[in-house]
Amino acid sequence: LSSLFAKENLNRMSEQQLNLYDRLINEPSNDWDIYYWATEAKPTPAEFENDVMAMLREFAKNKKKEQRLRQPDLEYLFESP
Repeated sequence: LSSLFAKENLNRMSEQQLNLYDRLINEPSNDWDIYYWATEAKPTPAEFENDVMAMLREFAKNKKKEQRLRQPDLEYLFESP
């Protein structure tokens, strides 16, 4: 979920949002917690409740019904903006 979210969103995030995203993916000790928060299976702790988490929750809803069966190729990381 997070790699697909990153591919779609990182290139248009502000520096503040990038810092929040970095904190989100690096501080929790269990990646499953992030998944549960994003899918609203568990409430998000106050320290991670921000606009990036709201974006991730919206992305997790998959309103376009896209197939998300595998992680994206990483070539996008090396492309010029």
